[in-house]
Amino acid sequence: MTSLPPLVKVLLPAALRSYTGDTRLQARGDTLHALFADLDQRFPGLRFRVVDEQQQLRPHMRVFVNGQALRELSFRLNEGDEVAVLLALSGG
Repeated sequence: MTSLPPLVKVLLPAALRSYTGDTRLQARGDTLHALFADLDQRFPGLRFRVVDEQQQLRPHMRVFVNGQALRELSFRLNEGDEVAVLLALSGG
């Protein structure tokens, strides 16, 4: 029997609601990279808004796992983790 990747809670910024219809969802992935792939399979185009062509987080995006700020998409996730995706504000 194959075990499923961890199920995690995901909080997205309101700016991405047009892709998902909601800002709170659940998705599966053993890494952040796999999590965004799962989300993109269900909500096409979402991943591109968060991850660039070099497979890096876009500069204006911030990702937190259980409150810890991360930039590495290879970060390992566990069942029940909470992932928050935020848009960094800038201006002058």
